[in-house]
Amino acid sequence: MLSPHQVDEAAQLLVAARRSVTPGPCLPEACRPTGTDDALAIQNRVLELLGQTVGGWKCGVPNPAGPIVASIPASAILRSLPCAVPGAKGLIEPEIAFVIGRDLPARATPYSDAEIRAAIAESRLVVELITTRYADKASATPPEILADAFNNHALFIGPAIPGALDHPLEKLHVIIKTPTATLFDKVHPHPSGHPMKSLTWLVHFLNGRGEGLKAGEIVTTGSYAGIVEAPLGVPIHVQLEGLGALDIELITEKP
Repeated sequence: MLSPHQVDEAAQLLVAARRSVTPGPCLPEACRPTGTDDALAIQNRVLELLGQTVGGWKCGVPNPAGPIVASIPASAILRSLPCAVPGAKGLIEPEIAFVIGRDLPARATPYSDAEIRAAIAESRLVVELITTRYADKASATPPEILADAFNNHALFIGPAIPGALDHPLEKLHVIIKTPTATLFDKVHPHPSGHPMKSLTWLVHFLNGRGEGLKAGEIVTTGSYAGIVEAPLGVPIHVQLEGLGALDIELITEKP
């Protein structure tokens, strides 16, 4: 386990990369996380150093490398355009997110599927904006990626999806296009099998850590297209066939 000083050292480096909008090296061995607890402690310290509260979460059923979970700062929950992203291109993921309508505080007994579903105020079409604070991401260990908010930059909130959970959501036909090009046009499965599987996993995971979700937080659940490279400065139309669509435009983030 990292000491509080080591957690702070790692978080300071990640915050510096965020603020400069310039990826830095992987974390030094002296403060490199080696497991989930270290990584999440760094995530929490980054929020503190940014002076931010939690506005939402990204999550997914864990992969062999470990959990997929990150708190999203309130300032990174975006509702207006254009959206600023680091670098000369955008990396986007079309997803379904759930707005939590009532607190799900930590408790001794696990929440039932019915209780989790009843806590959803609405479902939204969203686009997660992806980045990394590591210049050589391929060299980053899974705990380092987890410490860096699992590649989250921000979350753009699109329209509500009425009756979303009444639709089959295991796979969707996604179309992403600009006025001059089609960036993605496929039927793609949900990475967790269904968005509710991601949310249910997150509720149980947080509960097991003595934590919970709060009313007003929004939980995004995994991409229906993987990561799609998108140009800056042009309108981008994202459609989840049968559910809805949104338009987004990306610009270069300034330090």
